[in-house]
Amino acid sequence: MARVLWEPSDEVVEEANITAYSRWLEEEKGIHARGYPELWAWSVRELEQFQESVWQYFRVMSSERYSKVLDSRTMPGAKWFPGSSINYAEHIFRERDHGKTALILKTEQEETGRVSWGELQGKTAAFADSLRSMGVGRGDRVAAYLPNTAEAVIAMLACSSVGAVWSSCAPDFGAQSAVDRFRQIEPKVLVAAYGYSYRGKWNSKAEAVGQIREAIPSIKRTVMVGQETSRIERSEHWEDLSRPGARPGFEHVPFDHPLWILYSSGTTGLPKPIVHGHGGILMEHFKTLALHNDLKPDDRMFWYTSTGWMMWNYLVGALLLDSTIVLYEGDPFFPGPHALWDLADETGMTFLGASAAYVSASMRSGINPISSHSLKKLRGFGSTGSPLPAEGFVWIYSSVKRDIWLASISGGSDLCTAFVGGCPVLPVRSGEIQCRNLGADVASFDEQGLERVGEVGELVIRKPMPSMPLYLWGDVTGERYRESYFGMFPGVWRHGDWIKIGVDGSCVIYGRSDATLKRMGVRMGTSEVYRVVESIPRVADSLIVDMEFLGGRSYMPLFVVLRQDAELDDSLRAEINQKIRKELSPKMVPDAIIEVGEVPRTLNGKKVEVPVKRILLGVEPSKTYTVGSLRNPDSMAFFVEFARKRGGNETHMADESGGGNA
Repeated sequence: MARVLWEPSDEVVEEANITAYSRWLEEEKGIHARGYPELWAWSVRELEQFQESVWQYFRVMSSERYSKVLDSRTMPGAKWFPGSSINYAEHIFRERDHGKTALILKTEQEETGRVSWGELQGKTAAFADSLRSMGVGRGDRVAAYLPNTAEAVIAMLACSSVGAVWSSCAPDFGAQSAVDRFRQIEPKVLVAAYGYSYRGKWNSKAEAVGQIREAIPSIKRTVMVGQETSRIERSEHWEDLSRPGARPGFEHVPFDHPLWILYSSGTTGLPKPIVHGHGGILMEHFKTLALHNDLKPDDRMFWYTSTGWMMWNYLVGALLLDSTIVLYEGDPFFPGPHALWDLADETGMTFLGASAAYVSASMRSGINPISSHSLKKLRGFGSTGSPLPAEGFVWIYSSVKRDIWLASISGGSDLCTAFVGGCPVLPVRSGEIQCRNLGADVASFDEQGLERVGEVGELVIRKPMPSMPLYLWGDVTGERYRESYFGMFPGVWRHGDWIKIGVDGSCVIYGRSDATLKRMGVRMGTSEVYRVVESIPRVADSLIVDMEFLGGRSYMPLFVVLRQDAELDDSLRAEINQKIRKELSPKMVPDAIIEVGEVPRTLNGKKVEVPVKRILLGVEPSKTYTVGSLRNPDSMAFFVEFARKRGGNETHMADESGGGNA
């Protein structure tokens, strides 16, 4: 067993939301579970009974009665609560004290601000009225190219209110990356920022907004947010759309009506537009944020995120529980490494979430918040985005706060929730995620589809969850959806992560088992990088892999094949990095650029990414590919030798690391 770093006190257990829910189950349903493992086992065995209890416990409002909880457990295609009619935003605003703070706002350039529940509701109703006046209604798409500010929350809730479908990208995405996503969904309205500040530098997005509009003819109206830096023709300003006195109104829609579209990435083609429904997100966020994150009305929750990462949607979900959310737009290390800890003290933050990469960077910076900050109200710390190694766990307890609950979680854009994560009534052990979440039948499968306990395998989900995607936008036949999640194990969701599950239900995530790139909250397919890199005249071919070392740092090398007479010098490296930074995201800049003679390909010409990744992680080459499956098998020799030279502790599959991967 790993070292115990924290155990809940009797008081914590007594006051935990999951304790109150367990008592309610016993009193109202006659269901008694002796501890969390029994409760989890019941929740996945009696799946329909569990989900109906979530509906009842959190008092989900529906103008129509559902005919059943679940029509079938078959995946894909399971339909939850058919016949019900609901609205996500209506649940956000029910029974709120209008004078209480809903949002706390901070940017690099501005003083901390606050938005009350009354203001949030009024501004949401006003923008919803504006959307209606633009002809936006049920099923229409609204695209947002916005930083993490109040306007983004207001616009999203307004979209939900009118039954429209929200989709957002952070403005640090290049114009082409935004176009690749938004063009697929044909938005009617674009809400965009004039720019944003990062590390004290203003980044104008006027040119990018123009490029997005020009490339997407479906955009009929453009709303600009923020301080005007250059005139955007044929646009309206956010402030001019204010409609004082607008009354809240909520369009009731079926449980599976689209709420928002997030983007995942395959290794070929455009990013996958993942459609989530009002009801599925409502159910999952009530359950996960209340029972696993233990949020209450007096909590102040923060997650360092952008509008391009599912954790932004997850953070907004905390409003369902009447919690206050803290939004920060800027560099977490600006003007110094204590920026987020300063914000925690200033705002009375009770739960602080960040990526594992942020924890690692904080460790390297040498800061010691436990001695420099009060953090008096901070009771929980969340980590996700990539595996948090054991030393990250130890650092939180030695350098942040000794009596803090560390909730390492893992999930993803695909479900917009965590399916393994924290539990306030369980101990925290170094390098381990505490549990599988209620209602999430997570298992580790070997290549033959057999469950393995205590062994590293493919992370799978064996029964449907409400927030699984409704479909992928534009995937008329459903083929892309089936291939993405059910191609390896028919009828079983394969997520694309390595996981080990202990006999006690604790979990360790070992990073991606596929070729998807995930860096500091930005998730992209390798094809997006290839499109940019291979447009450079001196580059003939390329291969990129993101290796989350088991027990160490992430490392993402880019391998390039050069055209005749080209040389991989500093100028070409700079050109490649600059083009990736501008057209994709600064977070996709590789850790190294390395010249190779040729890129390994399958017989049908597909780049061999996963086998290369596994070789670089130290897996025996004979276990990663067969010579007969490759068009150019000799090309693998370079990567075998590259792995041998790197060698040692960085690239072997250890059992000591852990963390989350959302």
